[in-house]
Amino acid sequence: MGIFDSLKSVLGVRAEADAASAADPDALFGMSTAYITMEAELDYRSAGAAALCFSEVDSTAFADAVDEVETILRAGEDETGTTFSRRKDGHGYHWVVLEDDDPEDLVTSVHFAADEFVEQGFGSRLLAAVFGFKNVDDATDRAYWVYSFRRGAYYPFCPSGDHDRNNRAEFKLRSVLEGELDVQDDESLWYPLWPDSPGGHPWQ
Repeated sequence: MGIFDSLKSVLGVRAEADAASAADPDALFGMSTAYITMEAELDYRSAGAAALCFSEVDSTAFADAVDEVETILRAGEDETGTTFSRRKDGHGYHWVVLEDDDPEDLVTSVHFAADEFVEQGFGSRLLAAVFGFKNVDDATDRAYWVYSFRRGAYYPFCPSGDHDRNNRAEFKLRSVLEGELDVQDDESLWYPLWPDSPGGHPWQ
């Protein structure tokens, strides 16, 4: 299953019909304490990167909203040092990719971007926020928390190799973090977000 199939299944087309709640950027602040728990109890620290995924709509108003998001993030580069870039994948989904060694700044920047989409009336275009982690002893051991705006819940994704996943690690992440994050109960909805490039982040 490629990233396009994953996003269509859990975050995009099918989720449009059965979304549990409207996009709520404030839920992203739960990651502020989750970062601490991930390192203290699970030996995962921030990978220094996070991303916001959204779908486009062909309108001048939406283009203006994206421009405003970029203006906010550009101002943040000067204030916090959080750098950002834009990427459009081969299936038309857009990613705002943020990089910063300070996880608090990542959470704040992702929230600012998502909140601006909502304020501009385009919260329905938000698909997911993805936060990356790496094992303190093995940088190739990665874990992600994915927040689905359409379903209003987080789920863990721990890739192992190119197209395998470490279910044991995912279940452990849930057991430790479910008191801090609103975790998706239905494990069948923990869809993998495989990157286009083997070994890359979901947004790569």
